[in-house]
Amino acid sequence: MECSWKTILLLVCASLGIQYTAFRSLSASDTSHCPRTETGKHCHSQRRGFSGCFGLSHPPGNHDQAPDRKHILIFATTRSGSSFLGQLFNQHPAIFYLFEPLYHVQQVFVNSSTRMRNVVDRRALLGAHRDLLSNLYDCNLNFLENYIKPAPRDHATTVFFRRGASNALCEPPLCHLNQNLKDPFEHLCAKQCKVLNLTLASQVCQTRSHMAIKTVRIPEIKDLRLLSEDPRLNLKIIHLVRDPRGILASRMGTFTDNFRAWKIWNATGRKPRSVDLSQIATTCNDLFNSVGTGLSKPPWLRGKYMLVRYEELAREPFKKITEIYHFIGLDVDNQVKKWILQNTRGTSGTARNYKYTTTRNSTATAESWRLNLSFQIAQTVQHLCNGTLTQLGYQSVHSLKELRNVSNSLVESKTFAPFL
Repeated sequence: MECSWKTILLLVCASLGIQYTAFRSLSASDTSHCPRTETGKHCHSQRRGFSGCFGLSHPPGNHDQAPDRKHILIFATTRSGSSFLGQLFNQHPAIFYLFEPLYHVQQVFVNSSTRMRNVVDRRALLGAHRDLLSNLYDCNLNFLENYIKPAPRDHATTVFFRRGASNALCEPPLCHLNQNLKDPFEHLCAKQCKVLNLTLASQVCQTRSHMAIKTVRIPEIKDLRLLSEDPRLNLKIIHLVRDPRGILASRMGTFTDNFRAWKIWNATGRKPRSVDLSQIATTCNDLFNSVGTGLSKPPWLRGKYMLVRYEELAREPFKKITEIYHFIGLDVDNQVKKWILQNTRGTSGTARNYKYTTTRNSTATAESWRLNLSFQIAQTVQHLCNGTLTQLGYQSVHSLKELRNVSNSLVESKTFAPFL
């Protein structure tokens, strides 16, 4: 298919725009913009240089000061249970946890013109994503100033995405919450913690022995190879997967506008012509490729990769989180255990007012999608994602009765041992 000169021009502009935004960090890397710490010494450069779409920069940083620091990446796709898993890291006092910081990179380009947004391929942002992750693992939160809009003033911002999902960003010295039992922690933080000082947040990060980041914005695990091969990062990748049928059902219930045609199909049994099958087909393809890469045990993932099925985590959270914590080299703290008890026995009424809550009866929700998804849509997903379902050990259903019989789990007994 031939491309018009206008399309080519848009592609070129999109590519230049992405590289320019990240490249700004190189020109701003002098320490004159870096505030002094309490000791009177300059902190490390707040903006590390961008080395191109597929490269990483490696100036001296916190890795050189603390070679034993462990870095964790929760690698997942949207609506796969990653927020729930993220909170199991967030509750540990030794872990500095960030919820979806790559959101800010994506928003720089999503908020551009509609035509530009349609042209920018999701992989075009990979260089910027990886460079941001590298800086964040270096406890350099000031690097986010390249992407946060409106731009922070004096290294302070009021628009840090989902700040309340990170305990470390809502606790002293960054904020002093007046806690009560009426609202979830994240909502209390959103109400009471208005301004976030990124320089002070960076200093808090450096006091923790582990740092964990959750992201659903990296297409495939092979895109993390450069980070995994960086010996200073000591990176551990927790690859969270879920039954694609459950992923789709959750997206339909959460992202109403984007999945309106699917919801109509689910409710009426009549498939609208506007249904976009790629919305789940692409997810399955990414899952299949990523799991295939992980299970093939390439050298660059040795000792760094663990596959976790959401359904197993939801059913036996204590057992699974113990395995995960053993993999990252930590004991399960009592605060983590307490959070599990408080947040895995909820009812639908407990969290009805909070769209992205992690409070739920996790055992009951693991396969609850089977009660809401139509058999026709389930069959469609099974056809599109047959290889992925087989690879991950999820059984197909062949009748409505079989779909609705939640007492018979569709999750096969299958062991995915960490790659050590």
